[in-house]
Amino acid sequence: MTEVSTPYPLGVSLLPNGRANVAVYSETADVVTVVVFDDDGAEASSTVLRDRTGHVFHGFVDGMRGGSTYGFRVDGPWNPAEGLRHNANKLLLDPYARAITGSVDWNESVFSHLHDEPETLNEADSADSMPRSVVTYSEFDWGTDTPPRIPLSESVVYEVHVKGFTALHPGVDENIRGTYAGLAHPAAIRSLTDLGVTAVELMPIHQFVQDSHLLEEGRRNYWGYNSIGFLAPHGEYSSAGDTGGQVDEFKSMVKALHAAGIEVILDVVYNHTAEGNHLGPTLSFKGIDNRSYYRLVEDDRGSYFDTTGTGNSVNVGHPAALALIMDSLRYWVTEMHVDGFRFDLASTLTRQDSDLDKHSAFLDLVHQDPTLASVKLIAEPWDTHGYQVGGFPARWSEWNGKFRDDVRDFWRGEVGSLGAFAQRITGSPDVYESTRRPTLASVNFVTAHDGFTLADLNSYDDKHNDANGENNEDGESDNRSWGGGAEGPTEDEGIRALRARQQRNHLATLLLSAGVPMILGGDEIGRTQNGNNNAYCQDNELSWFHWDDADQDLRQFTADLIDLRREHSALRPTWFRHDSDSDADTYVDFYRADGAKLTDEDWSDGAALSLLVELASVDDESTFGWLVNSSGGTVEFTLPGADWQQVLSSDPDQAYEKSGKTILVREHSFTLLMR
Repeated sequence: MTEVSTPYPLGVSLLPNGRANVAVYSETADVVTVVVFDDDGAEASSTVLRDRTGHVFHGFVDGMRGGSTYGFRVDGPWNPAEGLRHNANKLLLDPYARAITGSVDWNESVFSHLHDEPETLNEADSADSMPRSVVTYSEFDWGTDTPPRIPLSESVVYEVHVKGFTALHPGVDENIRGTYAGLAHPAAIRSLTDLGVTAVELMPIHQFVQDSHLLEEGRRNYWGYNSIGFLAPHGEYSSAGDTGGQVDEFKSMVKALHAAGIEVILDVVYNHTAEGNHLGPTLSFKGIDNRSYYRLVEDDRGSYFDTTGTGNSVNVGHPAALALIMDSLRYWVTEMHVDGFRFDLASTLTRQDSDLDKHSAFLDLVHQDPTLASVKLIAEPWDTHGYQVGGFPARWSEWNGKFRDDVRDFWRGEVGSLGAFAQRITGSPDVYESTRRPTLASVNFVTAHDGFTLADLNSYDDKHNDANGENNEDGESDNRSWGGGAEGPTEDEGIRALRARQQRNHLATLLLSAGVPMILGGDEIGRTQNGNNNAYCQDNELSWFHWDDADQDLRQFTADLIDLRREHSALRPTWFRHDSDSDADTYVDFYRADGAKLTDEDWSDGAALSLLVELASVDDESTFGWLVNSSGGTVEFTLPGADWQQVLSSDPDQAYEKSGKTILVREHSFTLLMR
């Protein structure tokens, strides 16, 4: 019987007879050719895929083995005005490549058009300037690896950069610092376990492209939100090189983190790619099937419908693009053992046509997929065209930007901020309760990669992004930050003490609030970016963790808060609290400083900046009294009941005596009591 090639799975599938089955989706191509390179990088073979099923070109390619490098050439119509951008002179990356080697050598050959004539076909061959796809073959031994499956109610997420975390880590061998192996090193893992976090949320590790303009200016894309390979771990983070070793090194990292009880969540960028708009390069999707993979302007198919601010948006209204995203998600769960995903600009993925749609095909596909049923799904619920906090389906969690903004406002003493602060610390019931979603829908954060670090939030009134080379015009200007009376470093002891309290105020609010807390990596050791709130292009010591200058007292304070949260269910309710007069399993009562419960009139008092929050649970023998004061003066609180004892305070001089019926809480500080 004649052996017949198959249209699925897409990409390269090695066969036992020294050949591979290759399948490529394209509705508009005429000819798809697979180019295989030899060990010296020269073209070794060129094979046309002669079989076709539906819109999938497929066929056998001889001589492909684990480690082989390859690319596609796709011939078809060139008509940019109609969204057709085929150019057989361009070597294209396989959208389904499991590894990618090399980088883009930026010159005009990697563009399908001429720079001076965007409608004219560029006939220059791009092969010598392009990275190549790599055929992977792995016999990795997962052993007894099992997902930690930590409940959201017990999760503490730590957003971290693979390279930045260990680039300067003194306990990690120099030759693996800044790599997957570096993050898997016992010293790096000990830094996580000693802190007590339960999951790392890794900034993008899909293969991404370095921006040409940054390289020209001597900078690099550090954050990685510029994907080109949705199934390939970024090669630059591998100590084993980028010719396939990055796959097993990533797996080893996951295995080591799992053994330590730490989950791995990936920050994934499915909303756009590195190919930009109509003036961008042709690296993969654009040359394979531009109209299927990208959303085009309906009445101007030569232009891209962009809700990401990057030049393009992936066409999640098309089956081919949706299939790629779903295949990628399943691959990272089944083959790479990751535990969840944070979806960058997730609102773009819900745009079936152009509007936000809670019942979009993407959300429906994710919801019904059994492979994804057990992993964590976290949305960044906005894009450049819409803000969707509270708008995702029930099993999703969301980065809660309202928590960030309202908590920052309260602790800098903003008038009228008390009511919103109370909503945020109780899980944002004003956002989630009416749709029967739990507190766990809210991923609470005060700081994230995009913005000030915690130290800088409390040290600067304004951003200082001059190092980015954009005249300080990049990055958010409305930061709700407060330097406490000075801009940047100061020798004023009073301001330094205030800033130390403020860092602790924010960390305590994050870790004592209902919802899922997310800590920006490095905040616990006082990491600073010198006021830069948009360090996307700072792949250097400005962004990396300085372990030799870590604030160990702050780190211990953070670890103590995490321990307290883990030990007491009263601090992490799944469902929304109600007052003590209700029959809820957990309750919250709010008191004024004079000991009376707050009334509606009190909540409308714009000048009110102090509060006693009483937290309790039927499953927890302890009751907590959380006293917060963001005003500029000391507040005397009358305590409800007796037998309180001090647990934590941002005021190092606080020393509450158990028998006292009142307690003084200094300006811009909190004290936590327990009985």
